[in-house]
Amino acid sequence: MISDDAAEALARAEFFDICDEQQRGLLAFAGDRQRFEPDAVLYQAGEVPEGAFVLISGTLKAKPEGVGAGMPYAISEPGSVVSTMALILAKPRPVTISAVTECVALFIPRHAFMKLVQQSPDLAQRAVERIERDLGSYLGALEPVARRMKAGEP
Repeated sequence: MISDDAAEALARAEFFDICDEQQRGLLAFAGDRQRFEPDAVLYQAGEVPEGAFVLISGTLKAKPEGVGAGMPYAISEPGSVVSTMALILAKPRPVTISAVTECVALFIPRHAFMKLVQQSPDLAQRAVERIERDLGSYLGALEPVARRMKAGEP
């Protein structure tokens, strides 16, 4: 049986608005509701997560690591998706995700998401458009920094 909070978390999750209600229901069914105690690590920087987490309750901390790592930041909005790209790419993540408070999250396995994408060309197209838009936003946010660096400004 699909838990109400899992289905609700997916309905709130901005990334999963590319899915229709039935597709979100299938992902909620395939998902794994997990509880994390404070200081528990969801995954370490350098690891390859097998999917993404959708926060149901609690607060997580994202700590970027490596050269040029930014400051840690909190994730506390129910429906926040952690590691969206892990739904399609098996690549090491540059961030450690850990629980600040007791947390409940829905883990969506990559294989479940990819199976839906393979079965639905429309969903695949919406996923491509969403990822392109999100990457464009990130790159657009970096544009002023790149201009300053070219100009030799601090």
